[in-house]
Amino acid sequence: MNAEAATENLPSQDGSLTTPLESLVRCGTKLWLDSIDPDLVRANRALGATGATSNPVIVADLLKTGRFDSDIADLAKQGHDDSTIAWMMTDQLVKDAQSVFADVWNETNGNDGYVSFELDPLIEDVERNLPHDERVKLYIELGKQWSAGNVNRMIKVPATPAGLEAVEELAANGVTLNVTLIFSMRQYHEARDRVWRGAQKLDSLENFKSVYSIFVSRVDVYTAKHVPDLSSAAQGEVGIVNAKQIWADNQSFWNDKPVSLQQELIFASTGVKDPNTDPGKYVAAFAGSDIETNPPATNDAVQASGRTFTRRVDELPSDDVLAEIAAKVDYERLENVLMDEGIAKFADPQKSLLALIAEKRATLT
Repeated sequence: MNAEAATENLPSQDGSLTTPLESLVRCGTKLWLDSIDPDLVRANRALGATGATSNPVIVADLLKTGRFDSDIADLAKQGHDDSTIAWMMTDQLVKDAQSVFADVWNETNGNDGYVSFELDPLIEDVERNLPHDERVKLYIELGKQWSAGNVNRMIKVPATPAGLEAVEELAANGVTLNVTLIFSMRQYHEARDRVWRGAQKLDSLENFKSVYSIFVSRVDVYTAKHVPDLSSAAQGEVGIVNAKQIWADNQSFWNDKPVSLQQELIFASTGVKDPNTDPGKYVAAFAGSDIETNPPATNDAVQASGRTFTRRVDELPSDDVLAEIAAKVDYERLENVLMDEGIAKFADPQKSLLALIAEKRATLT
């Protein structure tokens, strides 16, 4: 059945109808939510989500709503500064989401049911311009700090030079990692190899789990702007091809490793940027394996579509399209441009979050 065509929901084994998101999960995808909004976490858990992820944009948007003003006011009255309040609120919101998915973590023996916690994006802030060694040290210290005592929490470390240097030691210390902001095969290889070297220093690999977040739609935004001469068959497909090729490499690498848990990709940035594009484009493309972290609006649109998903994660376009993409896309330049943009996309909201808390401190106390 074609996953891109809207179809009637299929009956499940007990006779009830299978919803679109249920069909996505049944064909092999782990569905995670790109939000830690408590209401959305509970709603999407009911729809089949088994994990979630956080970032500074999500936290800032949540605190802007005013729903957590009393918590902020209490922390301010206790004498905490703006940065401490920001991280205490982030920690609490992530913990609340972890509690929702704790049963999944227990049922899968640690293979699923995680919530990702992003380390301080200001480590990479170009205005601070911290020395490389200091960045590495901060990633290691903060990774250990925010993972301690949280069995179903993943620590998100970006695939920057400093982040990549830090993940080996973090893995060796038993920190469950989500290496994020990956746009290229080169970044993935370095992240995976460093994490694996660290993991092999553990006393046991029984609880070792790692994931690698491959960003998709941003790649297609990049090619539309910087590689405009791609054919209509190739334009808008580069993000999908890139992520699927990395997925195949990841499958091959871990196939003979003595690990108990799946070491997976997260297909991230799965919301379409063009309102005229099918909102389920990326959801359908990666159906069948590993993890999709979808924005709430994407899950809502998919659920309303009536479609049924089937495995497509291992399907690639024609050899001609693959050859054209390989010939025309400079992945080194793509990686550099998107990493610069990605760092700014997280550093700027963290600054806005700190300013928001300062403003709330003044008005609430």
